[in-house]
Amino acid sequence: MSTTPRWLTAEEQRAWLAYIDFSTLLSDHLNRQLRRDAGLTHADYTLLSHLSSVPDRTLGMSELAHRLKITRSRLTHAVTRLQQAGHVDRREDPANRRNQLATLTDQGQELLERTAPGHADAVRRAVFDVLTPDQVRQLTEIGEAIGTALQRADDGTEAEPEVLPWRRR
Repeated sequence: MSTTPRWLTAEEQRAWLAYIDFSTLLSDHLNRQLRRDAGLTHADYTLLSHLSSVPDRTLGMSELAHRLKITRSRLTHAVTRLQQAGHVDRREDPANRRNQLATLTDQGQELLERTAPGHADAVRRAVFDVLTPDQVRQLTEIGEAIGTALQRADDGTEAEPEVLPWRRR
């Protein structure tokens, strides 16, 4: 059975290309700001932020990979790099020795506290200062709608955990 592709309309194509452009530019802008101010990538900053937001600043590596939506292998490399810099500790999970825990160190917390104001300012200037309150609301609704749809689609992949990158070993 052959089906005709559902091509994007001119307006959908414009929206898609705008998304591609701004997401690439925003990612580069935030990476440059964090590298300049803290010697971190945006991905590393996000990892440290996730750890800072949970009790005891500790998460299991599998949970952290899931929250970051990255492979466990990629997470292991990032945690190793951050561990060598003194920002994260990694140890066996006493409840399950097959698992490891990542903990934000005091040094990592101090780095986040020093870096957060500049990062928040960069996000504000790049995103929120150029949008009206109505556009911020729309951006939130759009992001949540797309995220929910993708999560629903991903929920059907439980039988094949390797399909989702953060479930891969």
